[in-house]
Amino acid sequence: MIIAIDIRNIGKQKTGSEVVVLELTKNILELDKKNEYLLLTDTRDTAVVENIRQTLHLGDKKNARIISLPAKNKFIWAAWVMPKFFRENKIDVFHTEYILPFCIPKNVKVVTHIHDVSFKVYRQMILKKDLFFLDLLIPRAIRRSDKIIAVSQFTKDEIERFYPAAKDKIEIVSNAINLSPQTLTAELEKTIRGKYKLPEKFILYIGTLQPRKNIPVLIEAYAQMKSSIPGVSLVLAGNKNSHNFDKKIEAALFKNDLRDEVIFPGFIDTEDKSAVYQLAQVFIFPSFYEGFGIPILEAMSVGTPVIASDISPHREVAGKAALFFDPDSAEELAERIREIVDSSVLRDDFRVKGREQAEKFSWRRNAQKLVSIFESFD
Repeated sequence: MIIAIDIRNIGKQKTGSEVVVLELTKNILELDKKNEYLLLTDTRDTAVVENIRQTLHLGDKKNARIISLPAKNKFIWAAWVMPKFFRENKIDVFHTEYILPFCIPKNVKVVTHIHDVSFKVYRQMILKKDLFFLDLLIPRAIRRSDKIIAVSQFTKDEIERFYPAAKDKIEIVSNAINLSPQTLTAELEKTIRGKYKLPEKFILYIGTLQPRKNIPVLIEAYAQMKSSIPGVSLVLAGNKNSHNFDKKIEAALFKNDLRDEVIFPGFIDTEDKSAVYQLAQVFIFPSFYEGFGIPILEAMSVGTPVIASDISPHREVAGKAALFFDPDSAEELAERIREIVDSSVLRDDFRVKGREQAEKFSWRRNAQKLVSIFESFD
């Protein structure tokens, strides 16, 4: 079979979705030597393409190649570039995320990854132009897809709730972690602290800084309890220049006079994540809504205690290996932080539980399931 995979997110620093595409693709290519894979990117930059090639370990893969299909924007990609690609190439299966090209031959089987449907639940947190295209194009993607991949049982239930037509098409292929084990030597610690300007002790968040991530409540909680844990800073790692940056973050910093105390190190490079997590006293993931929650597993895998908002996907991912709090309550989050920071016994307990929980998730097993879905069309 000839299988085309949309890998445009690789190298775009889109955190969760990039990790999913990268790890599933890399593991699929390690597992499947029989089918041919066309990996579709929208860049012609030779340095970027070479970096993708190395990241996916394509050197010895004779059944996989990167195809550059540049386009000025996503609309041109969907309306012109991809239809032309399908006309000129025989494709058996096409795997992408959320939005489909405008014209796909009927004989091409389509597998669409949907990480979450937060845009249906927290519409006030999504830009109007994004909502317009999502409302217009997602229903079409649901109808045209032969299989829809949900990353959790929660996401499967949510897709079915908002799109009943998807009910018999959904398969769960969960996420996992991609951190490489790192020994935190004194030299590495010095390098990482210098690179990201990390303080001696800190509370950590890693992820996007969009409204549904609930960062203002984390800032409020930190403001309430920082006097009781002197010397512990708050580090918010994410891209402040993203198009959907939560403006309430700045308001919360101003209100609590924390503009010079909260640290924004920016995007954390993949190879540095393990060390950054290990340096943190505790990792907090306060989202109102998630499809899965990869950072929770990342933190757990290296032994960092986790506090997460009490929402269904976080319970599904973390099990009993995290402390939970009401995402609307800064007071409850502040109390959970105090519990963790003040008790070495509790921290050690959650380090052990977290590592055990993280081991339950595997990209290799998930990639095998996706290959089986592809081959079910043969």
